[in-house]
Amino acid sequence: MSDHETVTARFSVTGWEPAELPGLTDDGTAPDWVGAVTMRKTYTAGLVGSSVAHFVSSGDEESGRGYLAVERITGTLDDGRSGALTVHHGALQHPSDDSAFGYIVPGTGTGDFAGFSGQARIVHDDEGPYFVFTIGT
Repeated sequence: MSDHETVTARFSVTGWEPAELPGLTDDGTAPDWVGAVTMRKTYTAGLVGSSVAHFVSSGDEESGRGYLAVERITGTLDDGRSGALTVHHGALQHPSDDSAFGYIVPGTGTGDFAGFSGQARIVHDDEGPYFVFTIGT
């Protein structure tokens, strides 16, 4: 393997379970501008597998919002390597902003993904969302 490789991993969201955010208001309920979910994804190309993400967002779709997520991905790459890794990612989701960012958390890889680190950015096209991983070891 070279010093860096790029993997494009297509996914679909297959689970969306609202989660509580205690402490944001006095009565323990979250205001309208903030929310959290446990998100589940199925990866179908580039990496085949699944993930669980803890996703927190604030703002609204009309004026803009931001999100942060911690995602544990388990799967197999096209070349047969398999394992799991953790990604931290986020963005300001505003029509005029391209702030998406993400990182493979060093030391979280298992199996063939042990030693993986690098960047992880979510992109959207006509076919839907996908991660672009720039992996270093």
